[in-house]
Amino acid sequence: MSGLKTTSQTDLARLRATGDFAWDGTDEGDRPLSREEMQAGIDAHRKKRGRPVGALKESTTIRFDRDVLEMFRASGPGWQTRMNAALRDWLKTHSPTRRS
Repeated sequence: MSGLKTTSQTDLARLRATGDFAWDGTDEGDRPLSREEMQAGIDAHRKKRGRPVGALKESTTIRFDRDVLEMFRASGPGWQTRMNAALRDWLKTHSPTRRS
């Protein structure tokens, strides 16, 4: 394998020659990340995941007719959100009443 360049070395040489990126000659990007830098990156990624702050949702148990659930589930991922939107839309024109 003497004298053979890896693909990354070849690509880097091409980029330097064509000026497709700014190369200042430093090797800062060539060092491995420290434990603290890695943990900071992981923590930043985790903060972006999950439900947005302020989205108040409540978990409950409710029973629906099987055909209704099948129709919503057949629409693919996000069917619970669409079902919630359908109920919210229904509430715009109806007033829920209590039965004793």
